[in-house]
Amino acid sequence: MEKFIDKNKKIEIIFKSQDFLIINKPANLLVHKTEKSFEPTLVDFLLKSYPEIKDVGENPLRAGIVHRLDKEVSGLMIIPLNQNAFNHFKNEFKNRKVEKEYLALVHNQVKKEGIITLPLVKDKGKILLAKSIDLEKIKESWTEYKVVKIFKDFTLLKIKTKTGRTHQIRIHLKSIGHPIVGDKKYKIKRQKIIDLGRIFLHAYKLGFYDLNNHWQEFQIDLPKELKDFLTQLE
Repeated sequence: MEKFIDKNKKIEIIFKSQDFLIINKPANLLVHKTEKSFEPTLVDFLLKSYPEIKDVGENPLRAGIVHRLDKEVSGLMIIPLNQNAFNHFKNEFKNRKVEKEYLALVHNQVKKEGIITLPLVKDKGKILLAKSIDLEKIKESWTEYKVVKIFKDFTLLKIKTKTGRTHQIRIHLKSIGHPIVGDKKYKIKRQKIIDLGRIFLHAYKLGFYDLNNHWQEFQIDLPKELKDFLTQLE
């Protein structure tokens, strides 16, 4: 596997075809630049070795980016290498044909599986649970969770999403009283803060139809720092 190395940041290339890459994004790396941040990004790293993606997509700041992960989240991403691939995957995401699964460690014991469909709304730059007064801005959201393992004060969950709203998983899990470990933004009052240097959310599985209509599926392990934390809970 190829690796791009910049100080402590490593980006693994899990798979490469003529149309797309599958990468493992490390935590604490922005996917692309924003109006408020100019730190090194995933796009910067990719352009060094795949300059052809500079014209792929709809925005030069998001060259080659058809979906994203939060800065604090690690895991699998699709990187289209040409415009045809970008258009294909954009359509697949739009039609909810891409299967995405995450592992999340949350506070407290979760006793059963469930589906959260609380709608979200963006207001003054913040992502919030929608209220009845927000009907014009409302964005449908869908998060399914299943219990993988229960610890004394935590639960490891498998998460599936049909929608990809900003901070969706984080807000939804907080809404049911189980915020993600390490998440300082979406936490409950009086909740013990555990500083992992990231949040315990990892995109470990990704499945989709490629441009030849062949099903592709990829799966990766938890990063070492998350595995080590789980070991401490045993």
